[in-house]
Amino acid sequence: MKETEEEKACPTRKEVGFALVSAGVLTSEWLNAYALVPRRAFLPDDIWPFDMKTGQVVHVSRADDERRWQEYADADLPVVTQWDDGEHEGHRPGRLPTSSASMPSLVFQMLDLLTVDEGSKVLEIGTGTGWNAALLAHRAGEENVVSVEVDRSVADQAKRALDRFGALVEVVHGDGSRGAPDHAPYDRTLATCGVRQIPFDWVTQTRPLGVIVAPWGTGFTHDDALVRLQVQPNGQIAQGNFVGPAEFMKLRSHRITPVSHEEYAPHTDFPAVEESPEAASEIASGGRFSPLNFALGLRVPDCTFHPAEARDGARPLWFYGRDDRSWACVFLREGENAKVWQHGPRRLWDEVRAAHTWWCAQGRPQWPRFGLTVGAAGEYTWLDEPGRPL
Repeated sequence: MKETEEEKACPTRKEVGFALVSAGVLTSEWLNAYALVPRRAFLPDDIWPFDMKTGQVVHVSRADDERRWQEYADADLPVVTQWDDGEHEGHRPGRLPTSSASMPSLVFQMLDLLTVDEGSKVLEIGTGTGWNAALLAHRAGEENVVSVEVDRSVADQAKRALDRFGALVEVVHGDGSRGAPDHAPYDRTLATCGVRQIPFDWVTQTRPLGVIVAPWGTGFTHDDALVRLQVQPNGQIAQGNFVGPAEFMKLRSHRITPVSHEEYAPHTDFPAVEESPEAASEIASGGRFSPLNFALGLRVPDCTFHPAEARDGARPLWFYGRDDRSWACVFLREGENAKVWQHGPRRLWDEVRAAHTWWCAQGRPQWPRFGLTVGAAGEYTWLDEPGRPL
């Protein structure tokens, strides 16, 4: 990769590039795009990157410290560029991040899954900063990329950045769940926002044998899993396997209202049931991006899991039913049986425990053994065999 004067002064981007190549994330097909289309060209002057050292989102201003801004802009970190759908003011983080530039390692993993060739016509859902669209334009040709962004201000900023960079991509302001039918059909469809269900419009707007890559999740946790679907020859079904974990800001129409604990469980004034802690302990120890939590979300629908922080050797695990006010709490303390409370029409812990038993019986499957089939009537997930819904 040829160094610019900026990169000689701030070598983070070159170091990240070598690391991505060494990790097998940045492949030869995308190496030239990485070298010639820097993320920094699409970021605003005020950004909120995730600082690995502190584990916090921090505000960085280009006007105040350009070198620090450049280091974060080039780093393999996610960078928030908008809070609270644009209603946020000031330098402190807002309540909800609503637009960002994804970490380069994830960006190039998804682009590699998409298998874009020169001349491929690509639909991108979620323009964001415009960086991803510019990378696609470099590979496929700017006339072949259509990007949809729901937020007018974000779309306008991305269009200005793309024009300034010289990537004259078609940016459409609209609801990404509907795709961009006026420019269809597409060879490839890429979502850069998390979804709870693959919109069927994406299938019908993608050519037979075309590819759809998207982050998909159940709402059991905030985490998603990347899925790579191929549209079948009849053009009416898309099907494929999950690849691995990710987390994205959700398509706005797919956001889930946060759980209000007090509306569910203001009191736990009835006796707990004691049981062996093995299942709950494994769930608690899985951490973020756990394949077990992914499986639980598939097997226990309309349920949200909130593990509380461990304190003094004790940790409560909360489960909330999104289709009613059912809830369950499993209280873990080192060296003791688990204490379980359940309330409401659903016995949520019983469902979760049964799902854990199923996952163990299947050999503790990881993401690639799971798959998704999408059709006009809806979608279903499966394990190992597409014809056998979970």
